[in-house]
Amino acid sequence: MSTGYRTAARLGFRSMATDVTFHVEHPTPDAAQALEEAREVFARVESACTRFDPDSPLMRANASPGRWHVVPQECADAVREAGRAHLETGGVFDPRVLDALLRLGYDRTLPFARGAVELAGAAGDAAAARPRWRPRTERRGDRHRVHLDGTPIDLGGIGKGLAVRWAWERLRAAGDSVMVDAGGDCMFSGPGPDGDGWHVGVEDPLEGDPPVAVLVLADAGCATSSIRVRRWKVDGRRVHHLIDPRTGESGGEGLLAVTVTHPDTAWAEVWSKTLLLAGPAEIAEVAAIRDLAAVWVEADGTLRLSAAARPLVLWTAADGYL
Repeated sequence: MSTGYRTAARLGFRSMATDVTFHVEHPTPDAAQALEEAREVFARVESACTRFDPDSPLMRANASPGRWHVVPQECADAVREAGRAHLETGGVFDPRVLDALLRLGYDRTLPFARGAVELAGAAGDAAAARPRWRPRTERRGDRHRVHLDGTPIDLGGIGKGLAVRWAWERLRAAGDSVMVDAGGDCMFSGPGPDGDGWHVGVEDPLEGDPPVAVLVLADAGCATSSIRVRRWKVDGRRVHHLIDPRTGESGGEGLLAVTVTHPDTAWAEVWSKTLLLAGPAEIAEVAAIRDLAAVWVEADGTLRLSAAARPLVLWTAADGYL
């Protein structure tokens, strides 16, 4: 017999340099165990795929990228998915930007939350355009191997998106509605706390709060690529972490943030970065060709929506409720 009271289970923790939150509406009896198992997913992905630990499986592979390496399944799966994304985006998504990030001083976790970060750049010029990336992965029983095709890589963005996906897969049977949120990379299922979908704020990259728009999502993921937090100065020059592999420099000039919704958070992450690197002149066309639900903010604060995103928008700062 229903008592009329709603119940929910939540778990919050820190992982992958961001705050992670799980929320389960009307949890099942084994929801607590599922929450802990989902947290372990993040721990395994971070351990396997971080570039900030020289002893991580990814960094051991990066040390000799022209050889095969035994790695955990999470690392192998992330490399495989990154290879698919590289092919699908025509090379615009390219994990081989690690050398550019190191050249710009991003060789460790930087204290972005404390305010302005200023660094001295490392020696070296921007990398020239590279041929298609062809990583290889291999599984024999429980043993996983990767070959990085000769160049060190960074799996940070897609790794976080995959952690969200895999944690959500563990949680989706733990209640009638589930949210996994990792610093804006999110996955939602079910009708949400109020039964009318999950209301998701799109952060204002200029001011932070309030949001520039509110989306209504159900059974979907979303991710945002933004230059609001991870930006710094190198030798007096402003840079950010979203590197255009075609130039080896911070890309997407003229755009501040791009949010994409997609059935899979990992691919929302891939496409949000790809669209931001397209820049303001091409983003609308790329979003239309790919039928992507995208919301973006231009350098002057103007909010734009793709056609596929309009049915998902509940409210915008410019137009109010739609």
